[in-house]
Amino acid sequence: MKPVWVVTVWWALLRASTLGATRKGSPEEASFYYGNFPLGFSWGVGSSAFQTEGAWDQDGKGPSIWDAFTHSRKGNVLGDETADVACNSYYKVQEDIALLRELHVSHYRFSLSWPRLLPTGIRADQVNKKGIQFYSDFIDALLKSNITPVVTLHHWDLPQLLQVKYGGWQNASMANYFSDYANLCFEAFGDRVKHWVTFSDPRTLAEKGYETGHHAPGMKLHGTGLYKAAHHIIKAHAQAWHSYNNTWRSKQQGLVGISLNCDWGEPVDISNPEDVEAAERYLQFCLGWFANPIYAGDYPQVMKDRVGRKSAEQGLDMSRLPVFSLQEKSYIKGTSDFLGLGHFTTRYITERKYPSRQGPSYQNDRDLVELVDPNWPDLGSKWLYSVPWGFRRLLNFAQAQYGNPPIYVTENGATQKLHCTQLCDEWRIQYLKEYINEMLKAIKDGANIKGYTSWSLLDKFEWDRGYSDRYGFYYVDFNKRNRPRYPKASVEYYKKIITSNGFPNLREVESWYLKALEICSINNQMLAAEPLLSYMQIVSEIVVPTVCTLCILIAAVLLVLLLRSLS
Repeated sequence: MKPVWVVTVWWALLRASTLGATRKGSPEEASFYYGNFPLGFSWGVGSSAFQTEGAWDQDGKGPSIWDAFTHSRKGNVLGDETADVACNSYYKVQEDIALLRELHVSHYRFSLSWPRLLPTGIRADQVNKKGIQFYSDFIDALLKSNITPVVTLHHWDLPQLLQVKYGGWQNASMANYFSDYANLCFEAFGDRVKHWVTFSDPRTLAEKGYETGHHAPGMKLHGTGLYKAAHHIIKAHAQAWHSYNNTWRSKQQGLVGISLNCDWGEPVDISNPEDVEAAERYLQFCLGWFANPIYAGDYPQVMKDRVGRKSAEQGLDMSRLPVFSLQEKSYIKGTSDFLGLGHFTTRYITERKYPSRQGPSYQNDRDLVELVDPNWPDLGSKWLYSVPWGFRRLLNFAQAQYGNPPIYVTENGATQKLHCTQLCDEWRIQYLKEYINEMLKAIKDGANIKGYTSWSLLDKFEWDRGYSDRYGFYYVDFNKRNRPRYPKASVEYYKKIITSNGFPNLREVESWYLKALEICSINNQMLAAEPLLSYMQIVSEIVVPTVCTLCILIAAVLLVLLLRSLS
């Protein structure tokens, strides 16, 4: 662990490099930077298979742990919703690609469904040819539209049979099964896919799946399960990277990385060494937990020290944090061609010592409290506040901490504000504008950021939140069978950022906002009129033919009466 004075000085330097923000009216918020992103900067949007595809048991797909979790109907998901249909994207490929073209994105980040390709999760058992064909056709359709596929191998939807048979990520054998799956994907799609992400946000996968039980597979192995799952995920990532490096890279010339999500942690009191150290510890337990083994060969020292000491105080002979062997450290170090970074919000951090007698837990191990500023803009979610300056600091932290790696922002976005007008998402426009501008400032600071993925293309299934949270650029009506999509105002605004490759000047940027709201107002009126139009269509389809038939019958009766009278 770094001495307190080293951490304090380092933090002060980081703050100075990001214009030395103060608590109120920070310069980062006050001064908007007009300028362009580097030539070739890649703009995109993202999604994941389970959240959007639907067709959960179609064309040979096997069940995933999330299918089992949602089908249990035990209150695991808000409203007991499932993703059986979700956005129905499995059957709406061309429609969704048309939306991507409308946005003018240069890349689309999506995930492959492991159980759609390998129904049991094991390559030796069965490869689902229909699954291979589906993704192959999808990748071809993207490339035909000049959209680069950025493909995630695993976004939480582990094959259920691997969970039942082996305990999922609690089992060390998962690394081999994942490597087999990754090699299948490299073999089938690697001639066209040049950007691979092994895991998406593995910290949340481990913490919510194996610590709190809020996510599939719903296990509550406090203080142990999440560390063991993360340990096996890190080794699985490294094994997949080496497979690509040894077998496929020379032929395919692609890149393999990982996507790690982390909020920024800011000390409550920058002059208090304990708060400064707690904020550093927050970042190491969040980002460093996975990034440090990949870039430095081992877990952060502060994690090893804290979890080791707490484990001893709890009467355990060994640390609850697993240990990498010397061979494993060497094998894992350097296994990333880029760092994928997901970020949504910021927390203030202060020191709080939790007694070890409370029992093992991730929260207890960290010895800190996360706080929010009541003045931060509330985006209608319990956890997501708009704090743009934290994004710049996290990007600069990653750049300094991990040796200036190429960084791709793989997730960043805002959920729907409560009681909002459906399509006029001006709060999301503001979020996009401010966060993307902080990213531009980070590039100006020297961070090597290559691309940005806004989250997400569509409103979709949001895990334990069901369909209550909406992150999409396109509103999806989940009450209608065909899941129609409607563009929100943010579509027009993000499109302008992309085509301008940044923020040209004040007048032009302000005109984007006005234009976006004007278009969404028209779209809202059309959306509001849809029930009437549908009713009129029903009338035209049912009433008009009926009236015509009656007229014909009346005419026939009159004709008969006329003929009788004449005779």
